[in-house]
Amino acid sequence: MEHLERKRKGPAIAYPPLRMKRPFVLADDKIPFLRGALEALAEVSYLPGGAISPSDVYASDALLTRTRTRCDASLLADSRVRLIATATIGFDHIDTAWCEARGIRWVNAPGCNAASVQQYLTAAILEWVRRKGLRLGDTTLGIVGLGHVGSRVAAAGRALGLRVLGNDPPRSEREGTEGFTPLVDLLEASDIVSCHTPLTRRGPYATFHLASEAFFARMKQGALFINTSRGAVVDSEALRSALETRLSGCILDVWEGEPATDPVLREKAFLATPHIAGYSADGKANGTAACVREVMDFFRLEGDAAWYPANIPPPPMAQYLEIDNRGKTPEAVFYEAVTHAYPIGEDSRRLKEAPGAFERLREGYGVRREFPCFTLRLREAEPVVEAGLRKLGFNVIETLK
Repeated sequence: MEHLERKRKGPAIAYPPLRMKRPFVLADDKIPFLRGALEALAEVSYLPGGAISPSDVYASDALLTRTRTRCDASLLADSRVRLIATATIGFDHIDTAWCEARGIRWVNAPGCNAASVQQYLTAAILEWVRRKGLRLGDTTLGIVGLGHVGSRVAAAGRALGLRVLGNDPPRSEREGTEGFTPLVDLLEASDIVSCHTPLTRRGPYATFHLASEAFFARMKQGALFINTSRGAVVDSEALRSALETRLSGCILDVWEGEPATDPVLREKAFLATPHIAGYSADGKANGTAACVREVMDFFRLEGDAAWYPANIPPPPMAQYLEIDNRGKTPEAVFYEAVTHAYPIGEDSRRLKEAPGAFERLREGYGVRREFPCFTLRLREAEPVVEAGLRKLGFNVIETLK
């Protein structure tokens, strides 16, 4: 299926679609835009994701989740659940081997919030470049993990004029080494290193504590480290030490043990946010649409196969912006456009001022729309800047001389 895909093949188990009159669907009540999408076709109940219990899922045919519901034997052993759909890219909250062994289909939503994380990284990098007085063309971005998200981040880096290096051992093993950089070489050459890997604890490419003491020791002196993947990809103790001796900063959206955050890292981080890099309204809508379509397909429900939320709200700021480029550097123009659409510093300020509000800030996250929602009118823009803004997704309607 194009809208959802299995990340692992697992054992050869058939997952035939089921034909049922009205399946029982239990859903995390914080999945956005979901209410009303399935009620005409199924019996739908909503509960807080972190509070879903075995008694809640016992009579359910499908479970729609986010990362706060641990889907394993302790939750599902006595249930009749045959489908788990998570409205997220990550799936480490699902015991996939256990589900596959019992014929339970599980699906995630790969790529649903890739553009949202791309937007987050673009805004974060421009904040750093501005703070440090760097030139984009003289800065190297190293990306660890070139899946749906990492590839989008790489494209954004190139649109900004950064030199981009990418490391992805599973892909280079399948596709050949051309276009990929060995990790050691990437770490030594990059001014900014950003992680975009899943969290895996076993296998030849396990990523648990991938960013270790040895990892940071290889990084360029004075470099910036960014993590928007999973908190446990980073050894927090090693990162604390590296900030004292080697790195000039870090940007963290995910944390070991979240919703708790490491107080030292939170204080020292250039930007610290509550796991919201992928939380644009557009990314949320993509994940929800994927889950709804999967339920319809799996249970052969006669709904709209192309269903998509119709009630995505507009952004709180103006969707039209004029930028006079005269006398401005490319860095300044990119910063003005991107920060208008997404003032990332506000997200960091809120967490740093109220670290105990991690979950509240995440669950109550405001409306953030991605770059294609914004229209720019430029005056005397350099062709490379105009092209870069278009590649980031902005609608550039006119460039005046």
